[in-house]
Amino acid sequence: MLKRRILLVDDHPLFRNGLKRILEQDVRLKVVAEAASGHEALHQAAVHRPQIVLMDVQLPGVTGLQVATALRRQRPSISIIMLSMHVDDDRLFAAIRAGVAGFLTKDADASAILEAVHAVLRGENLLQSAVLTSPSLARRVLGEFRSLSERQGTDAPLPPDVSLSPRELEVLDCLVMGRSNKEIGDALFITEQTVKNHMTSVLRKLQVDDRVAALRYAVTKGWAEMGPQAYADVERALGREKEASAVN
Repeated sequence: MLKRRILLVDDHPLFRNGLKRILEQDVRLKVVAEAASGHEALHQAAVHRPQIVLMDVQLPGVTGLQVATALRRQRPSISIIMLSMHVDDDRLFAAIRAGVAGFLTKDADASAILEAVHAVLRGENLLQSAVLTSPSLARRVLGEFRSLSERQGTDAPLPPDVSLSPRELEVLDCLVMGRSNKEIGDALFITEQTVKNHMTSVLRKLQVDDRVAALRYAVTKGWAEMGPQAYADVERALGREKEASAVN
């Protein structure tokens, strides 16, 4: 069995040892290296090429987030989970900027740690839920992406593998506001069928199954700001459309 390679970065040997024991309870995981400093972490990552790094947010002379940024530049494919005694919006926002995939408190139990590691190895980003449940964090993420967009002179900071047309972005923006297909059509002066065609194209390009998933994607990427109320509005709009379809 090909085991997933892990690098542990923490300046406390006892904590590293405990974390290693937890991880290696799973036969699919192997801790290939350990580091106690940022410089050592960069060296060990270059030598052992781990797939995932679990790293303390505070290291001697440097922050773990600074090291995370350097690691991501060194190897963009690497996944990083930060560890901290406590988590707040400031640290989560900094983690998002650094390209971190997850954030765990140091008192997390073994099952939570293993679940997080496997989720990240599957390609999931554990910070998505933090953005979706914290309006203040969502606003900061949105502001950051808007600032980046302005500096780059683009309308929206789309990743290279996703290319939405200006009209598709308008449809997505209307969806964020909780509008139904008919309301989107009225706002953009297009037919309801044209709205449906645009939405089908958006879902296909984003590789998601439904509009709620598209909204989550938009928030995670910083294209839109949405709190819990917006989700409720969307669910109501979807419900209205289903009822209308049933009647027709």
